[in-house]
Amino acid sequence: MVRSASRRLSPVVLLLLLLLLPLGAGDSLPTESRFRNSCIQARRKCQADPTCKAAYHHLGSCTSSLSTPLPLEGPSFPADCLEAAEKLRNSSLMGCTCHRRMKNQATCLDIYWTIHPARSIGDYELDVSPYEDPVTRKPWKMNLSKLDILKPDSDLCLKFAMLCTLNEKCDRLRKGYGEACSGHRCQRQVCLGQLRSFFERALEPLAQGLLLCPCLPTDRSCGERRRNTIAPSCALPTEAPNCLDLQRLCFTDPLCRSRLVDFQTHCHPMDILGTCATEQSRCLRAYLGLIGTAMTPNFISNINTSVALSCTCRGSGNLQEECEGLERSFSHNPCLMEAIAAKMRYHSQLFSQDWEDATFSVMEQKKDSALRPQPWMPFLFSCTFTLILLWSLW
Repeated sequence: MVRSASRRLSPVVLLLLLLLLPLGAGDSLPTESRFRNSCIQARRKCQADPTCKAAYHHLGSCTSSLSTPLPLEGPSFPADCLEAAEKLRNSSLMGCTCHRRMKNQATCLDIYWTIHPARSIGDYELDVSPYEDPVTRKPWKMNLSKLDILKPDSDLCLKFAMLCTLNEKCDRLRKGYGEACSGHRCQRQVCLGQLRSFFERALEPLAQGLLLCPCLPTDRSCGERRRNTIAPSCALPTEAPNCLDLQRLCFTDPLCRSRLVDFQTHCHPMDILGTCATEQSRCLRAYLGLIGTAMTPNFISNINTSVALSCTCRGSGNLQEECEGLERSFSHNPCLMEAIAAKMRYHSQLFSQDWEDATFSVMEQKKDSALRPQPWMPFLFSCTFTLILLWSLW
């Protein structure tokens, strides 16, 4: 009897070992695959190949001498630079991306735009976002009971400001740009740097709540608080420059150029109804990513949610239409407007319900890859089902 049981036990043990091995090995694949695709590691692979290394350095000298991007097949682009770009077409650099919160983001973006001409051979319009950000699914925990110190009729912008104050990291980062952007200490570049740091490092729900808090049309103090979130008196230019000049300035900085292309990638309206080219969550992340760059947008008034760049199209000459197109991509962008409106509706709903527990987790529903079935889920389900079936037959 004992001998029979041992015979029946060994296949089950073997099956468990076979199932657990691939499951454990696959845990780290999503994260590792993302980092293997970074431009920093791709350049490291390229430098191990003498041909790739020489072509990369030659193309780097070509792109660094250009003040503005040029079509690769245009007459202004040297033939030797085109040859270097051709040699990189099949290198590890072609599919590389960067991450918004990675440690060496500036270096990664510099590599991305150095090899961009090789990526865009035959199609100058192929400007796509360099970012491939992992979408976090960690819930945001809030303790609304601590908001009791505020008046019950306090506006939502004040409540979100208090939520930021109650979060140590958010409060520290907010104070950082508050001090750098204050009137008597204002140094615009330092202010912009601190703003970027806040919107990159603070918890995304807190940062979005602070900037995209809903206000009643009649509540001008709430609207003013929302509009002053980015300290516009210091962060924005005192005299509005030409929008195309602003864009050219942006293109000289790999970070600003990346954020603008990221915005154009994810906030591109597909139709007049405001359908975004990608998910609304990505559009909002791209919009907030522009804050702290030369292309910093803001609300235009205290009474509505229209946004715009701080620039003008006066004096654009023959480029008037192009300038107005850039300006309208912010001020009359149905995709961006609907994304902002949807987020404000969501924020309003957070405080419109009677929660049984004052501490709760907020997991916003997103129509993006974060909620799609992960590749290991069907495998895990089949393993579980098999084990249950074997146990029932035991």
